[in-house]
Amino acid sequence: MSAMKNKKQFDSNKLDKVVVEARKNRENREAGYRERALKLYPWVCGKCRREFTRENLRELTVHHVDHDHDNNPLDGSNWELLCLFCHDHEHSKYLEHSDFGGESGNKVDEATFSPFGDLKKMMSDKN
Repeated sequence: MSAMKNKKQFDSNKLDKVVVEARKNRENREAGYRERALKLYPWVCGKCRREFTRENLRELTVHHVDHDHDNNPLDGSNWELLCLFCHDHEHSKYLEHSDFGGESGNKVDEATFSPFGDLKKMMSDKN
């Protein structure tokens, strides 16, 4: 029984180390391109044009135009600064496009059912 407990603890410790290392690598990568983007561009959201100061700068994110977080050219050509709301909106558009309407994705058929199509007839049947 204790051997099984030790194995679970070992697996948990190993997983914890992997997660911590992955987070640290992501934070280091983000810190690099975020700092460069903040030096290159004015602190303004590229979509809604909201301006940022040091007090609220944490709400300004770096968006990768091609959605590839490893594509970080030194000239910043793959970045745009977006507020949290516009950044979330951009990613939701990307996900919707890939899920429902991308060239390589399957198109969803238009809805044809009309729940109130026969409402007049249903109302007259009740009377």
